[in-house]
Order: sequence, then structure tokens, then C-alpha cells
Amino acid sequence: MDNPSVTVIPTRDGSPTLRTEAGVSYHSAHGALQESRQVFIQNGLLTALEKFPEKQPLRVFEMGFGTGLNAFLTALECTEKQRFVQYASVEKHPLIPEIWQQLSYPQTAAANDLFAALHSAEWNAPTAITPFFQLHKISGNLEDLEIPQGLHLIYFDAFAPEDHPSAWTEAIFRKLYAALLPGGVFTTYCSKGSVRRALQSVGFLVEKLPGPPGKREVVRAWKEA
Repeated sequence: MDNPSVTVIPTRDGSPTLRTEAGVSYHSAHGALQESRQVFIQNGLLTALEKFPEKQPLRVFEMGFGTGLNAFLTALECTEKQRFVQYASVEKHPLIPEIWQQLSYPQTAAANDLFAALHSAEWNAPTAITPFFQLHKISGNLEDLEIPQGLHLIYFDAFAPEDHPSAWTEAIFRKLYAALLPGGVFTTYCSKGSVRRALQSVGFLVEKLPGPPGKREVVRAWKEA
């Protein structure tokens, strides 16, 4: 699988991200790790675990596997809490090993093995990564994808609307809304008014939350229970 030319760059919290030839970064320049932890783990995963405490598999869908950071942090968290997660993620340009092996998110040998397992997992087939984490990486476009159904949580981590406008549309949000269970959570780093209005137009209840360093606000949305 090919991917566009990208360069590994540091962010201000010391964690790396990627930048494309067009100058588009995969994460905030203020800190990739702290952005993912706040927007997707704190605002998304921990909220969904509270809303759906029963011991059924928690079904998560991510737009944009990218560096694998959100999946990595989710796998660590669900293993610590011993809650089984079925995680699906779509990505148009999967990273080659020469790129992802340069990403220094793991800080221990065990975590490094986990990160490698996420990236080495077969595409387009569910793969057991740990006893508490199943990963299904899907190669393709969100616009053409049949979204998995019965979701508890959606991480919407597409490139920004100005870089990937076709992902931030009412049509896409309508598909995602339909895929969520009642009470399901949608979280993203983007708080543009046009994005909030598009989410609301398809039925989401939308709230703005404080953002990570360098970003005033982010968005979390709900499907009414």
C-alpha cells in the first residue's frame, strides 16, 4: 500500500507527528499526544465507557487511522480497564513501515510491541491485538465506506475541512449518526461553526469543550438516547 510523501516532525509536547508534502500536519503542532489524549480518550473513550458500563464489547469507529496514535491510546486504556473494544478504522493512505517505525509514542518495550502490532495487523480483516482489543483496519475512503453499525463511539480525526472538505458534510455525518447506538458519542478536534451546524442538522446534540493547548475549543456530540 502506498502513501503520500510524509515527514516525521516533532510537536511541542515532545511527541512526533507527520507532515505531508502539501504542509498538512496529522496532529496539532502544540502536541500530538496531548491532543489525542484530550480529544479522543478523555472526551470520547472515557465518556463512552461511563455511558455504556455493561460488559458488552465497546464498538469504536475512527475516521483516519493515520499514525495509529488514537488506536494505540485506546488499546492501552481498554487493557488497563479490562474492557473489550472492537475498533474499526478507515484510512486511504496507510503508512509504510519506514514511516511508522520512526514514531516514538511507545515508552516501554511492551507498548512498543503493541504499537508495532497495530501497524503490522492485516488490512481489511478483524485482528485480535490483545485479549481486550480487536482491530479492523479498512483501506479506502470514508465517502465510499459502508459504516459499521451499532457503534458506541466515533473518533472523527479526518484532515481539517479546508484540506478534506468532502469528509465534513451533512451526508457523511448522517451516515455516522445512523451507525451510532442511542446515547452514542462523536468526538472531534474541529469546532468550526459550519461543522457544528452540519452535525446538528442530522440530529446530533452538540457541545463545545475546552481544547488542548493551542486550540480554544473542540466538539463532542451525542445521539439522543
